[in-house]
Amino acid sequence: MDLDIVALSRLQFALTALYHFLFVPLTIGLAVVLAIMETVYVMTGRTIWRDMTKFWGVLFGINFAMGVATGIVMEFQFGMNWSYYSHYVGDVFGAPLAIEGLMAFFLEASFVGLFFFGWDKLSKVAHLIVTWLVAIGSNLSALWILIANGWMQNPVGAAFNPQTMRMEVTDFAAVLTNPVAQAKFVHTVSAGYTVAAIFVLGVSAWYVLKGRHLELAKRSMTVAASFGLAASLSVVVLGDESGYLSTEHQKMKVASIEAMWKTEPAPAAFTAFGFPDQRTRETHFAVHIPMLLGLIGTRSLTKEVPGIEDLVARAEDHIRDGIKAYDALQTIRQARSDAEVPPQARADFEAHGNFMGYALLLKRYVDDPRQATAEQITKASWDLVPPVFSLYWSFRIMVGLGMFFIVLTATFFVLSTRRRLDAHPWLLKVAVFSIPLPWVAAEMGWIVAEVGRQPWVIEGVLPTAVAVSNLGAATVLGTIVGFVAIYTILFVIEMKLMLKAIRKGPTEHPPTPAGAWRTGAGPDLAGRPRTSLGA
Repeated sequence: MDLDIVALSRLQFALTALYHFLFVPLTIGLAVVLAIMETVYVMTGRTIWRDMTKFWGVLFGINFAMGVATGIVMEFQFGMNWSYYSHYVGDVFGAPLAIEGLMAFFLEASFVGLFFFGWDKLSKVAHLIVTWLVAIGSNLSALWILIANGWMQNPVGAAFNPQTMRMEVTDFAAVLTNPVAQAKFVHTVSAGYTVAAIFVLGVSAWYVLKGRHLELAKRSMTVAASFGLAASLSVVVLGDESGYLSTEHQKMKVASIEAMWKTEPAPAAFTAFGFPDQRTRETHFAVHIPMLLGLIGTRSLTKEVPGIEDLVARAEDHIRDGIKAYDALQTIRQARSDAEVPPQARADFEAHGNFMGYALLLKRYVDDPRQATAEQITKASWDLVPPVFSLYWSFRIMVGLGMFFIVLTATFFVLSTRRRLDAHPWLLKVAVFSIPLPWVAAEMGWIVAEVGRQPWVIEGVLPTAVAVSNLGAATVLGTIVGFVAIYTILFVIEMKLMLKAIRKGPTEHPPTPAGAWRTGAGPDLAGRPRTSLGA
């Protein structure tokens, strides 16, 4: 990839997004874990569950602060590096982000303060409501952001206005109920739950290995194992749904993930292993599982999954249709009034307008797509193939780790039911060393979703190459260096704060006798015995 303005702008956004996504899934997942733990505390009155909620809450707070700091920059980049994108689709894309800021983030940020400082000032039930509102706010933030991102993958409920040269909302309900967005939301939050579960499991396993805070650690492992097993199973099921929708709406992405160069008779085989070669358009040392891709991708035995070469051939036709739409658009734009628009131009735009984005792919080779040669059209059609090798292995790493998380959490779930969590030290070590792996899986999933969409910034509507701002390459390169430096410092600070909090461990209180909290006979919040009812 040449280091031109497009490549540099993509690199900057990728780096900031990857950094930001180190914090997001843990925030989403830990918020729910905290709510579960505090619910148990309110139901049982046992102070150990309050101690657990407070301890994991400290780690949540550190991670939440870093997520906010890194997330703000991403929204500024739309105006800084992707100004034409912001102009072209701002009417559609901006609405979910605005709602996320006004509703979800405001809710989450407001109640985070009450979570940390309201323990001595709110009743148990009121504080529990606060904790659940923090969890709901975290998930709602993900919902609105993924509605925006899902629209980029499957642009529904909007139409191009030739007078304003912008995409405009025609059906906001369709944007909200976009099936791709909904599938991405449930898949992503389930992945966040898995990240949090493995994190809690691994840290708790470390405490057990060290013989520290055993009561808290074992209870935390029990919560993490059961919550993580449900979440990791959900990731697989919901990921299958996301893949099925991609087969319908992003056929090139699916073909590239599978390194499927030619269309096979239905049902297509799944390539379990191989080394895709995009230059020669073949997959070396391929190991196939018969019929599996057809069953997963189409959920039938008769539907085809088109291969890359067939999709490229179809793209050439789309590009030629797009040129007709582009020509009609220029005629419409030259008319001084709507009444002066030639009927033929209007008819051509209505017939071929859905393919105009394909004509814009030619901007990489020629200023006026109408002047493109047959060779340039062929090159543009092959530009629709994303990096196959990267997608192929990113997907398989993600899936392989997902299967590992199911096995890991299921193992500890069984051990927890038998009260033998500390029976196998080697398993505890596996849990500790597994802590980084959910982040690897999450980042691989991000690569599959976003790199797989290339060369589109809006699937089938706006190519990435024409969406950038008119900046100098040196300017963008300088900001990349600055962002990487700042984000690395923030990451180091995050790790030091998290490790310091983990080494310090929780502040534990004497256990409360069952039912004592209801009568006021147990210790107060500082651990001192109460001298009278409610004292």
